[in-house]
Order: sequence, then structure tokens, then C-alpha cells
Amino acid sequence: MRVQVLQHVPFEGVGSMADWFQARGADVRYTRFFEADAQLPEPGSCDLIVAMGGPMSVNDEAELPWLIAEKAFLREAIEAGVAVLGVCLGAQLIASALGARVYPNAVAEIGWFPLWRAESVGDDCFVFPDRVELLHWHGETFELPAGATLLASSEACRHQAFQLGRRVIGLQCHPEMTPQIVADLLAEFADELRPGQWVQTPERLAAEPRTYVPGNVLMARLLDYLLG
Repeated sequence: MRVQVLQHVPFEGVGSMADWFQARGADVRYTRFFEADAQLPEPGSCDLIVAMGGPMSVNDEAELPWLIAEKAFLREAIEAGVAVLGVCLGAQLIASALGARVYPNAVAEIGWFPLWRAESVGDDCFVFPDRVELLHWHGETFELPAGATLLASSEACRHQAFQLGRRVIGLQCHPEMTPQIVADLLAEFADELRPGQWVQTPERLAAEPRTYVPGNVLMARLLDYLLG
């Protein structure tokens, strides 16, 4: 199994997905856009493409021209039928690549908040739990790409997860989170924790290890589904 990870900053890696990849002997390769020699493979050479998070906006093409190439790569992969998973910025990149608008959410959502499964999800889509508490760290949201199905919502952000066809899923939330990644985010972005209804304190964000388990289990199920 060939997995291509699109990584935008050093401190936002694959998190709990690493265990899933290792257990299946996956050949995991990285395109690190924060490095000068970042290269993208042929989309058809991949079984799964995972686009991770990052602090930039998908609309920053003038300042970060590699966003143009990344969106084109994702669009080509989706058209070729490759399994594609986007997490946070990655989901926004998928949406933007397919012509959907990405724009500021009404509020910043930073913390552990519940998601609810969308009511209209069909039997042919990935099924979220009725309710699951996951980590969120974002200030933007997206319109659903044409033909996509909404999978889950939170109170602060309606478009939390979507599916397009059988092999494309975008997640605004972070089920892959680990304590180390949260610690790194707190170190990098403490200035974003301005008081608000949907912004938690550093102490609450640095949750007990057991808090991460439901999201990590959900992510493993999702990977099984995409590559099943």
C-alpha cells in the first residue's frame, strides 16, 4: 500500500494514523511543503493521499504558490479514483480544489467539542457515531463541493465532515490527534487562544490521554472504510 502524506508544517503529522499505517506495512512517503525541494508524485501511483492541517489559508496562493500545485494534484487524484483524505486544512484544500468556497467561520473553534452525525447520511456513506467529542482548531470553514454529502456537524461549524463518492472524505475536525501534537500546537499557537465561547484554555486542550481514544478509533475505522 502506497500512502502519500501532504504535510504543511513540521508539527502537524499523521498522529494516530501512524499506527494504522505501520500495522498494514504501508509504504508512507511525504511531500513536505515547508521544505524547498517538495515534490509531488504521479497521483495514480498512490493508493491513499492524506492532506494534513496547517495554519495557512487555502486562499493564500499569492504568498504560497505551491497551494496551486497541491490543489491541482488533489483534483487529478480525485478524478483518477484515488482514495483521498483531508484533515482540517486538508479538507479545505479538497473543497477549494473542487471549486467550493473556503471562508472565515463565524467563530474560531479551538477545543474539545462534540460532533453529531448528519441525519441524511445514506447507507453508502461512512457512518459517524451519533455523537463523538473531537479536537478542533480552525478559524475557516468551507462550502460543500458539488455532489458531496455532509457527514457530521458541530454546534460552532456545520460543515465538519463530508464525503464525495466512495473514496474522498474531508474532515474539518482532528480525530488523529495525539497528546504530543496538541502540545506542539499549544507551543506554536498560544496567541490564538483568545477568550471565546468556542475557544478553550490550554489546560483543557491538553486533555488526558483517554480523551483522544474515541477520535483515534474513529480515524482507524475511516481508513478501513476508504481502503476497504
